[in-house]
Amino acid sequence: MADFVLTPSGKQKIVLELEQLKAVEMPALSERIRQARDLGDLSENFDYQDSKRQQGFIQGRIADLQAMLERSIVVEDDHHAPGTIGLGATVTLRDTDDETEESYTLVGDYEADPDNQQISVASPLGKQLNGHRAGDSVAVTVNGFTTHYTVVTVS
Repeated sequence: MADFVLTPSGKQKIVLELEQLKAVEMPALSERIRQARDLGDLSENFDYQDSKRQQGFIQGRIADLQAMLERSIVVEDDHHAPGTIGLGATVTLRDTDDETEESYTLVGDYEADPDNQQISVASPLGKQLNGHRAGDSVAVTVNGFTTHYTVVTVS
């Protein structure tokens, strides 16, 4: 069973990071470790110690990314009905209190990046938006505060 839901672009980001780590970062670190070894006493060689620490971190990240790819399913952006909010949809919302508008793209948990307007479909807002259409009103309660939105556009 899949532990992660990804959009195609989310999977692509993971694949690109994995390729970067394997093809660029690890070989560069291996060379740095080799050069540090050539300097002699490793017990007092900061560059060697630091390189080995970074190597362990990168190996862990590679393992995490590979596991994520193995345990994920990719859901095409168009699995929701046309004009309906779902995974991969970009939605513009109007806060009915102050009339401000914000646009968000609904993504899987791993891809969520609220600072870049990418919210998880499992977040309070994502859950409330799922299945709605342009023109619908949606109320979202987080930490005891309720915000009312009108769905302006869905694409």
